[in-house]
Amino acid sequence: MLVSHRPEAILLLADGTLFRGRAIGAPGTTVGEICFNTGMTGYQEVFTDPSYTGQIMTMASPHIGNYGVKEGEEESGKVTIAGLVVKKFSHLWSRPGGTGSLDDYLKANSIVGISDIDTRKLVRHIRDHGHQNAIISTAVNDIDALRAQLAQAPSMEGRELSSQVSTKEPYEVGASDAAFRVALLDFGVKRNIERCLMERDCRVRVFPMSATLQDMLAWKPHGIMLSNGPGDPAAMPASVELVKAIVSSGLPVFGICLGHQLLAESQGMRTEKMHHGHRGINHPIKDLTTGRDEVTSQNHGFVVNRADAEQNSAIEITHVHLNDGSIAGIRLKGQPVFSVQYHPEAGPGPYDSRYLFDRFVVLMGLAKHQQKSVPQVV
Repeated sequence: MLVSHRPEAILLLADGTLFRGRAIGAPGTTVGEICFNTGMTGYQEVFTDPSYTGQIMTMASPHIGNYGVKEGEEESGKVTIAGLVVKKFSHLWSRPGGTGSLDDYLKANSIVGISDIDTRKLVRHIRDHGHQNAIISTAVNDIDALRAQLAQAPSMEGRELSSQVSTKEPYEVGASDAAFRVALLDFGVKRNIERCLMERDCRVRVFPMSATLQDMLAWKPHGIMLSNGPGDPAAMPASVELVKAIVSSGLPVFGICLGHQLLAESQGMRTEKMHHGHRGINHPIKDLTTGRDEVTSQNHGFVVNRADAEQNSAIEITHVHLNDGSIAGIRLKGQPVFSVQYHPEAGPGPYDSRYLFDRFVVLMGLAKHQQKSVPQVV
């Protein structure tokens, strides 16, 4: 479809910055926190990542849609971004095994988007001025009306969003005779986390975030996983208390992204909103336990307060972000509990950090052996 044949669209930021472009996806109006992703591939996985709930996604890569979409590469059951901003949008696509166009995919998921704007300028604006809400409309041309609607949108700070994407009922994946059983607490889990566990001979039972520790222990897991997810961890006191109880169970625990933040909160460390967040598949991390650097996939707008982490004698900082020195990983001293701020499962992204799943399996193996070594009371 020619650009000139598509309706006009408007992108308005909370600070008054205005962009005019062309409509993509579904018609209508959408509001969310504006952010950007620096990845050059993997847009389908990005758009279906539950951690992006409530956010309007700007793609820094200039060409989006050129390889369409492919069934089986989703990270959840639907597109979860609130809206999409791109520079050049391709209705024509070509890919072996592809199953459709991105435009049709967006329409099927009722996602409003805008193309043909200067995304380089927009990304630089977000980097300079920080996180803020924005509105995209393909139906309303009245800027004052859009500004009024935007003013009513809640800030991401203080918002609990995991309940919108967490499973409502438990479900299981993986071989029934797998060597390990992992209870996965779902705050907005990506499917690739499940895949990475299954590849390591794990049977995974995914629990809703409303589950209790007793619910999980009744399944007799060898370890507990705290998933990624959207929203402000400081707005989730019930989940923080649950994670505190999970840590006290003595089982191996592995937290990713929001799971990492909730673990930190449960140990008395604060989390805080970042200026504009980390989102992309090219972020450098140093593993302080090995001295190795790795390229990682990241998606977060909150981070653990560094001063709190440094002053907490019960934890060890294991990973740092090499761009800004922010906390990227911790572990609890003397306990089989650790977490990272980034996404070792990637999807999209490099495989540099998959070793973290191996560390988790090793901890579960040790715990399993110790359980067998304890004399059984008859």
